[in-house]
Amino acid sequence: MSFHVESEVGVLKQVIVHRPGLELSRLTPANHDELLFDDVLWSERARQEHDAFAATLREHGVLVHHFGELLAEALDAPGARGFLACHLTTRFRFGPALERHLDDLVRVAPAATLASYLIGGVLKRDIAGVIDAPSLLLEYLHDDDFLLTPLPNHLFQRDNAAFAYDGLSINPMAKPARRRETINSRLVFDFHPAFAAGGVRKLYGDDSLDHDRATLEGGDIAVIGNRAVMVGMGERSTPQGVEMLARALFRAGTVDTVIAVELPRERSFMHLDTAMTMVDRDAFSVFPYLPHELRSFTLHRLGADGEYKLEENKELFPVVADVLGVERVRVLRTPIDRSGAAREQWNDGNNFLALAPGVVVGYERNTTTNRYLADEGIQVVPIVGEELGRGRGGPRCLTCPIEREAVAR
Repeated sequence: MSFHVESEVGVLKQVIVHRPGLELSRLTPANHDELLFDDVLWSERARQEHDAFAATLREHGVLVHHFGELLAEALDAPGARGFLACHLTTRFRFGPALERHLDDLVRVAPAATLASYLIGGVLKRDIAGVIDAPSLLLEYLHDDDFLLTPLPNHLFQRDNAAFAYDGLSINPMAKPARRRETINSRLVFDFHPAFAAGGVRKLYGDDSLDHDRATLEGGDIAVIGNRAVMVGMGERSTPQGVEMLARALFRAGTVDTVIAVELPRERSFMHLDTAMTMVDRDAFSVFPYLPHELRSFTLHRLGADGEYKLEENKELFPVVADVLGVERVRVLRTPIDRSGAAREQWNDGNNFLALAPGVVVGYERNTTTNRYLADEGIQVVPIVGEELGRGRGGPRCLTCPIEREAVAR
């Protein structure tokens, strides 16, 4: 099976999503800030909304894969549990007294149970009576303390891994609360039979290096098509990370142009797709009050070694139009006052997932933006996101496309 993403708005064929599980039930008033959530979500309702979202995708012909299931299947592949013992259950994470005992558990635990804990976290009481070791860490922890913290941000599958054309970046995440997601993503993409047999080209991050400041997240990566990628630089993806990705894309020979966009350094603009998303072959939905003078830079491929020519752009969207080969880009800024725009922005009013050119999925609550896009010829397929949206992520955030067609021009 071939996995590739040729555009942002071509017909969507396959995606990975993560149905909220144990990890969302372990989000509390005491830990939600540390885990990058603004509130405690109603987990049961969030699952219902996510199920409806997945059903909407299937109704539009999209093959939906669930990350938790892929992870469980990957854990039964040869070498997967050894990888986990090497990269997760280490003496530096748990102390030398626990390392061997946790390695043993990793090797014998049923795959579905282990996958649930890798995402949902492990409390001390979860392993009470299973491990008998003179561990200072175990003695120190209370029964309801986390031995392994939950990963509720796995809900946002866009960020931890991203396909760009025929390549895959397994992204080094910016925040400590999300960095362990990369281990789970590497398990899936390195060991699951569907991906291991598919010969997926790895671009960046599929290693055990210290990436330091070169962080990158998929919400900042937009495959705009025509051998070009746009990447946001802000709270999560750094210039160093963007350059690492650009050089990998240029070496792969599938991309000629990378456009790097500087974002406002605010939580509501944590990724490029919280500020703008592509909704048609020539159109972007853009936060109405996003500064017109956003700085952007174009990296032009020079050769097979990853070198590039760098230039700062006078304006962003004329450059995008030129790269896409269209006369102009329709920049769709909803006519709305600042307070209304801020409310819809907080609820991911510009975070759309394209199903096909001019057909996108968005949260129904952003009524002003949705009506405006409809007036501009964009069909918005509405979904409920009362709980999902409280995690500060929209339909694009919830999905990792693994197969999407190019756009006919």
